[in-house]
Parts: sequence; C-alpha cells; structure tokens
Amino acid sequence: MAQDAFEDIVETFEFLDDWEERYRHVIDLGKAMPPLEESLRVPATKVDGCASQVWLVPEIEGQGGDAVFSFRGDSDAMIVRGLIAILLALYSGLTAREALAVDAPSELARLGLNEHLSSQRSNGLRAMVQRIRDLSERSLAA
Repeated sequence: MAQDAFEDIVETFEFLDDWEERYRHVIDLGKAMPPLEESLRVPATKVDGCASQVWLVPEIEGQGGDAVFSFRGDSDAMIVRGLIAILLALYSGLTAREALAVDAPSELARLGLNEHLSSQRSNGLRAMVQRIRDLSERSLAA
C-alpha cells in the first residue's frame, strides 16, 4: 500500500551498499525539503517524544474518510528531517482512512531503519507516526 515515492526510497536503499550510504541518503532527503516557516514552529505542531525538535503541520483537504492527507515538517536535526521526508513519501496523498491503514512499522522495516537508528531516534519516529495517525483519526471524526 506504500506510495510510489516511498517505493522509490526502498529501491534506492536496496541499491546502496552500506548503511553509511543510506544514512547520507536520508540526510539528503531531509536537505531537499523546504524549511518550515518559523511561525509554524509552535507548541501545537511540535511532536512530543522526540529527542530533537520536531514539528509536523497537517494539510488535510476535504472531510471524513475522503479527506486527502498531507503534511509539512521540520526538525533541528538533519537525520530527523530525512525521517520526516520518508514519512512524507509514505503518507502524503493518502486519504485519512488509507493513512490509518498503513502499517508504518512494517513499511519502515523495509528500509532497515530499526537496526540502524538509536533508541531515541526510533522512539521519535514512532512519535511522528503516532502524530500522523492522530491527525488522520481527527480528520475522520470531523
């Protein structure tokens, strides 16, 4: 059920020989994202549970189960910016219902992130996924 953009990342990871190259690729994905405006870096968009500063701003078009989910995000850590870019590739363009159906741990495991992220980064990634799920659930309830 993964988006094409996420599948592209999976293919790139398969092509890269070692984790150092993959780590650099994740950082490059983060560098390619536009920065989040300072006015959006507020407590309401901040993700709790991350070792770094992380902000996710939902952009939901429509209502209920047909609402199309997207978001923008940023972090003060380059690797986390890259993780946000990966989540964007996984979730953006899905309906809220589809976003809730994504098995993020399984999809992210395809990248081998579980074995190569520190426990703090893994906890932060889980917190970001939970924020996306919460936003999707709220969209369905609206």
